[in-house]
Amino acid sequence: MLVLRLIAESFAFAWKALKSNVLRTILSLLGVTVGIFAIIAVFTLVDSLEKNIKESFNFLGTGTIYVMQMPWESGGPEYKWWEYFRRPKPTVAEFRFLKATLRNKTAISIHAARGGVTIKRGSSSIGDIGLRGTGDGYSDIQEINVESGRYFTIDEVNNGRSVAVMGYEVAQALFPNSSPIGLTIKIKDLSYKVVGVLKREGQSFIGIRSNDYSVLVPYNSFRKLYQTGTGNWREVESTISIKGSELDLGLVELESEVRGLMRGRRGLRPNEKDSFALNRPEMIANAISGLFDVVGIAGWIIGGFSILVGGFGIANIMFVSVKERTSIIGLQKSLGAKNYFILFQFLFEAVFLSLIGGLAGIFLVFLLTLAPFGSLEVALSAKNIVLGLGVSSVIGLIAGIVPAAVAARMDPVIAIRAN
Repeated sequence: MLVLRLIAESFAFAWKALKSNVLRTILSLLGVTVGIFAIIAVFTLVDSLEKNIKESFNFLGTGTIYVMQMPWESGGPEYKWWEYFRRPKPTVAEFRFLKATLRNKTAISIHAARGGVTIKRGSSSIGDIGLRGTGDGYSDIQEINVESGRYFTIDEVNNGRSVAVMGYEVAQALFPNSSPIGLTIKIKDLSYKVVGVLKREGQSFIGIRSNDYSVLVPYNSFRKLYQTGTGNWREVESTISIKGSELDLGLVELESEVRGLMRGRRGLRPNEKDSFALNRPEMIANAISGLFDVVGIAGWIIGGFSILVGGFGIANIMFVSVKERTSIIGLQKSLGAKNYFILFQFLFEAVFLSLIGGLAGIFLVFLLTLAPFGSLEVALSAKNIVLGLGVSSVIGLIAGIVPAAVAARMDPVIAIRAN
């Protein structure tokens, strides 16, 4: 009950101080408002940007290792492309070997892709389409959302049937007024029967073309169009995709097993480097997170100066409040109020005022999220709201500790005579 009474009285004093001089209070809290707005706005934009970019790479899947020729690393002088270029590309024989011997996998597939392909239907055509040949198990690794029709059967995949699944925009361009299911399209003068159409995905935030502009065919059918899967450096690269178990945290066991089997398959000696790359989507995610951590630090620096000014403003309000209520403090202490009661009263008032400034800053960030940012979806998360309120509370506590201590140590007789 004592705590509740303390909070109620402190709240009443804080509200009275706020109303007694609104302009002074607003000007003093402006620093906290601007500071919290700067920090939370930066974090909100960074989090939204990071989330949108990572979602753009969702097509790579999660918990998956990709056996490829070159590693996913940032370009630059340290990227040894001339060394990676000499590596043999993954082969169908290696895929079959891994499929037969891997113990820690839950799914495995092989696929190849070629961009800039023209798809025809009668006199109509659409260019710059991504053609992908997908092997057995591909749908277990990648999410294939078919809107109409179906995906390939095992027989169609294994025997390389001339069937195709189209992206939404490809279907709209070639079959604007009818369903393409069961009809025929041409790829490099070879006829393919359309068996399915993928759901519309829309453009990704960073401009990566989605499945809307792609056509999927069985891997063995893709090999009739382009040379792939033999390891020749001139051919279209095939990628072996391997999905790990959820129990294998970090895919440590799977990665070690794949590396050992691939090195043995390619006859590499212990002192020789890998002649292949094991890529994971987490590599991209970690690189993105590292970049945005730097931006977050910049947000703290920018907002920190404003919050520092706001802290001095709150401290000024509290010193004025202590001076104006000196006689009241003396009266309270003469009636038995303990030092901690006075201390808590002024500390609560400082925190309350700082929270008002923080809430105003968070509200401005919320208004910012309502503004259009094109394809970027900006959302204020609960984590950032709690962070903003927490920082505001700490600033209020620090700014109010000295004035509250001064008030708590006052001699009641001298305080009563002050006015």
